Amino acid sequence: MEIAQAEARVEAHSSALRKELGVRDLVLTQILFIVGLAWIGVAGKLGPSHVILWLLAIALFYLPSAAVVIYLNRLMPLEGGLYQWAKLGFNEAVGFILAWNLWLYVVVNTSEIGLQSATYLAYALGPSAAWMTKSTWFVVVATIAILTLLVVVSIVGLSVGKWVHNAGGIMMLLIFGALLLLPIISVLTGHLHGYHPLRSAAPPFSLYTVNILAKMGFGALGGFEYVAILAGETRAPARSITRSVWIAAPVIAVMFILGTSTVVAFIPANDIDLIGPMPQVLRVGFAPFGIATQLVTLAIVMSLGIRVAQASVNFTGITRLPMVAGWDRLLPVWFTRLHESYRTPVNSILMVGVTSLVIAMLSLIGVGQAESFQLLFNAGGTFYALTYVVLFAIPIFGLRGLKPRPPLWLRIASFSGLIMTLGYVVLAVFPIIKVASVASFALKISLLIVGANVLGALIFLSARRPRSV
Repeated sequence: MEIAQAEARVEAHSSALRKELGVRDLVLTQILFIVGLAWIGVAGKLGPSHVILWLLAIALFYLPSAAVVIYLNRLMPLEGGLYQWAKLGFNEAVGFILAWNLWLYVVVNTSEIGLQSATYLAYALGPSAAWMTKSTWFVVVATIAILTLLVVVSIVGLSVGKWVHNAGGIMMLLIFGALLLLPIISVLTGHLHGYHPLRSAAPPFSLYTVNILAKMGFGALGGFEYVAILAGETRAPARSITRSVWIAAPVIAVMFILGTSTVVAFIPANDIDLIGPMPQVLRVGFAPFGIATQLVTLAIVMSLGIRVAQASVNFTGITRLPMVAGWDRLLPVWFTRLHESYRTPVNSILMVGVTSLVIAMLSLIGVGQAESFQLLFNAGGTFYALTYVVLFAIPIFGLRGLKPRPPLWLRIASFSGLIMTLGYVVLAVFPIIKVASVASFALKISLLIVGANVLGALIFLSARRPRSV
């Protein structure tokens, strides 16, 4: 009854939003949002054992996350997605802190877009453009230009934004299509002596293997829940989002496993470039055909387009959370104001854009300091992982008033995903680069995460106080 009443209240607010998204848009957005180009390099470092670890990550995290998202979205197909699920599954406090962590993750992630774009351009244009990544003014201009684009696209709404996301998803499929065809073409033309994409070997049991497994789980395969934030802007969200997960899940799994197999086929494990494994393998694989340079340049330019489209998905989704929190009077009603023509939360969009720009400018103070970047990167990933801890906890510990209870198989799957996510959170405290002190780094990131959540709790308590008077 409580869920039905809450659903009616949210849908009353959502009726003012435009229903722009269909199954095709959601599938392409799922592929764009979840697939990360760097993960085929990380997994490639494992050699043939990558197949077993991918399958373990799929079984222990990927499929459980898909099942939980489908279940909760069918139960509560509401604008705000995971925020609404946590609020109704537990309470407003858990929902607010979850939204706060998701908001922090996206703002940190988006603030890096200028520096990442400069890196892509430097790769595409060659050694003569290496200055771009070291030029503060260029990174500042790139950051301002891209954030302005994200703000404009988000204000105009998903009538335009969905085409940006669709284009990014299509570019992702095209790049992986070239990657998956490369070894087949090379074998047929005699440039590769053999290709065994599913050849596997048992991975060694070590802390490093467990670390990589956790990262291949949550780090590479997380993201199915994100499009549910836009449920109120989706046509028939309970059905459409479910179908998008069913369609996208096997496609993404094939992309990761066979994409990694291509890297392993062409690049020795010790030589894999973890920053740009895609252009590296395309350059090596297509070199005998005389088109490697052109393909690599095109792939890098497309990768930049993909990164901007991914940032647009992140940005669009996160701007809806202050709006739905405003519906619940946990934030000022100012955040709920919709643009008169486009029916988008214009004040929330502007606030997220300005915040991302401020954090981006502050982060540039430490450009070139690898430890500072690693601290920010690990913290951002941990903020997102904490939202998944809540996601998997809902079917196990939440929804106490729901009859019937979530099925036993779903609770077992949720427990598996919860353990994988907690493993990621624990291991994210430790750096993957050399730092002056591992203990000091772990303490800094722990204090940053705890401090950020204490701040979120204080904001929530200040929002609740006037309501209890």
